[in-house]
Amino acid sequence: MPNEILLNAFSMNAVGHQSPGLWRHPRDRSGEFNRLPFWTELARTLEAGLFDGLFLADVLGIYDVYGASPDAALRHGTQVPANDPSLLVPAMAAVTKNLGFGVTSNLSYENAFPFARRMSTLDHLSEGRIGWNVVTGYLDSAARAAGLNKQRAHDDRYAVAEEYMDVVYSLWEGSWDDDAAVRDVARGVFTDPDRVRPAVYRGRHFSLDAVHLSEPSLQRTPVIYQAGTSPAGRAFAARHAECVFMSGPSVTALKPRVADIRRLAAEAGRDPAAIKIFAMATVVTGPTDAAAEAKLADYRRYVSPEGALTLMSGWTGVDLSTFRLDDEVRHVETDAGRTAMENITRADPSRVWTVREVAQHVGIGGIGPVFVGSGRTVADLMEAWIAETGVDGFNLAYVVAPESFEDVVEHVVPELQRRGRYKRAYAPGTLREKLGGAGPRLPSSHPASGFRSPRAHAQAAE
Repeated sequence: MPNEILLNAFSMNAVGHQSPGLWRHPRDRSGEFNRLPFWTELARTLEAGLFDGLFLADVLGIYDVYGASPDAALRHGTQVPANDPSLLVPAMAAVTKNLGFGVTSNLSYENAFPFARRMSTLDHLSEGRIGWNVVTGYLDSAARAAGLNKQRAHDDRYAVAEEYMDVVYSLWEGSWDDDAAVRDVARGVFTDPDRVRPAVYRGRHFSLDAVHLSEPSLQRTPVIYQAGTSPAGRAFAARHAECVFMSGPSVTALKPRVADIRRLAAEAGRDPAAIKIFAMATVVTGPTDAAAEAKLADYRRYVSPEGALTLMSGWTGVDLSTFRLDDEVRHVETDAGRTAMENITRADPSRVWTVREVAQHVGIGGIGPVFVGSGRTVADLMEAWIAETGVDGFNLAYVVAPESFEDVVEHVVPELQRRGRYKRAYAPGTLREKLGGAGPRLPSSHPASGFRSPRAHAQAAE
């Protein structure tokens, strides 16, 4: 029997996110991103639709590649203004019981010690429903904000990321035993010092000698998401990721990336089927195909082509304002995101993209596919993509918020349930367990387990 399809909502603590210009639509409420009711209502909607999680994007820095200026990003609301995604989680966790939360955090500019505490705190407050989307960044503006002239070379960022993971694993997995916080009122002992030890790490890029400030949370290490699918990103994902987020405009672009990650995971001694792969997609749906097509036509009236090119310029590191609209986009090697450039050049040799076509495609939902039609038609498209690419589910971007997610809950979820392709109730346990993990903690096959103390290994095996 086919596996159940996994669904995350894909959003950002910002205006617009993946559909530049749609903040102007009369039904869009994404401009309310800086008010908690917007997020708590969304969380309730997603949980009613049994979504696996809300995947929160983030970017440090501003999109200033297009026109060598931040003006276009500011003018069109292209992922700016943007607030911290992690601060949304406690409020949404308080009004839900099962919805997971994937928080993007850029390790290139985030000190590992306070970051590890923040994620442990979120895992405690959400009762084990937190995930971390590991990113290394792609904007030089973020590097300048951190006091650097420019970001590190693309593959060098992943070398730094490998050490960073060792540091946070040593804090999450090795510093405290499960039963260290004894809370012994009679003896007046809150934490047994013999069950706590400093995490010690010495590497090329990082040095640490510190006791983790948080006692172990339900998951210890949050569910590890990874969103880079360049060769270096895929190798990193095969070693560390439990969930991988991929973006690509076609089956042709996506299929070999999925196969490569699963191959690399097997070579790393991990179960390749245990890695859950989510493809980015956008759904425009309604009661009938005609109603959905009419909705898409209405949405297209609000697209900002310049905003779309501002996004793609930031993702690729190429200033698309210097091209004519009918110029073909050719491959250029930069230190920005490699996958974004591959998507519009080499990923599908049968497809040639002009700048105009890039703007049109990215204007609705970013670089992923747009599934348009009734719930039945969208379910057909989802099943076809999964069968052809081998992904496990989708990160669904919105066009109009929260309408796009409400429409999926109303029209697509019931159809998938009728086909036996979508859950009718949440599985018990933590986010890791809900996604198919054998327990709340990472398995012994994961590299994080190597940082556990002998006593913690014994506790994990119990």
